Amino acid sequence: MATMKDVARLACVSTSTVSHVINKNRYVSESVTLRVKNAIKQLNYAPSALARSLKMNRTNTIGMLLTTSNNPFYAEIVRGVERSCYERGYSLILCNTEGDLERMNHSLETLLQKRVDGLLIMCTEIQGPSKDLLSRYPAVPTVMMDWSPFESGGDIIQDNSFLGGKIATHYLIDAGFTQIACIAGPQDKSPARARFQGFMEAMKQSSLNVPEEYIIFSDFEFAGGFDSMNYLLALANPPKAIFAGNDAMAVGAYQAIFRQGKMVPEDISIIGYDDIDLSSYMIPPLTTIHQPKDELGKLAVNQLIHRMDNPLAEGNVIVLTPKLVERQSVKRC
Repeated sequence: MATMKDVARLACVSTSTVSHVINKNRYVSESVTLRVKNAIKQLNYAPSALARSLKMNRTNTIGMLLTTSNNPFYAEIVRGVERSCYERGYSLILCNTEGDLERMNHSLETLLQKRVDGLLIMCTEIQGPSKDLLSRYPAVPTVMMDWSPFESGGDIIQDNSFLGGKIATHYLIDAGFTQIACIAGPQDKSPARARFQGFMEAMKQSSLNVPEEYIIFSDFEFAGGFDSMNYLLALANPPKAIFAGNDAMAVGAYQAIFRQGKMVPEDISIIGYDDIDLSSYMIPPLTTIHQPKDELGKLAVNQLIHRMDNPLAEGNVIVLTPKLVERQSVKRC
């Protein structure tokens, strides 16, 4: 396998000149550049990313820990992260935790062994990674996205879920509904908890009672919304409107309503949360709370690169503002 020295020898230049031509980090005359490129082509030389990373103490890679889920929200977040990494000249290594602490530790160690320049973390395990594991590696710049199981001293970028929950609920109240149920996400996750608290606060502000059977804590998945909606439809006095803690559960609720021979919004109105791509293609299109997923991914990558360049900077909490996307799943009473 050809080396940079072989290229330099054939082109009759120094190895530093070959490096400048490859990395385009210093001016090299056109004639010399042409000689170097011809030598590279003749020798079939491929630059070593490992050698470059050892010399520069940078790998130009970013690691991301992510919870595996059927929820399209995660895929849309990753899309934004991957696009931003590409635009900034970084490669992304994605590791799924599968919601398992042991796998999270294994994935985290894999990323640290690969000497990633920074970490994006968006996973839901309750317990943080092994302290013994972290002690074996130098501190890596970290940005938490949406939620995370542990403190890092890095930056946190999250949605104002409490405000989003209030906006969704007030929208149903302003539409004339008083019998409103909430299919909330798992309460050990801070966004799910904040959205539910926003729902309760809006109901309290409007002096509306929430029967205990109208509150269901589910799992942020399609099946959870389906099962929860079936439970609500079986009540002696079922609700007239639903706030689903995310769009995935709202989609599951649609399916349960359809199978019961009922219709959205004629029989039951629904509002979701996240504004996943699928929500605008539902029948009818789902009214929801928009979470800026592409912006979240871009902001997380930019913030992480800033922290990599400024490791002593204080950690920031950046809060994104949700907004209502009005479609056709809520009728006016």
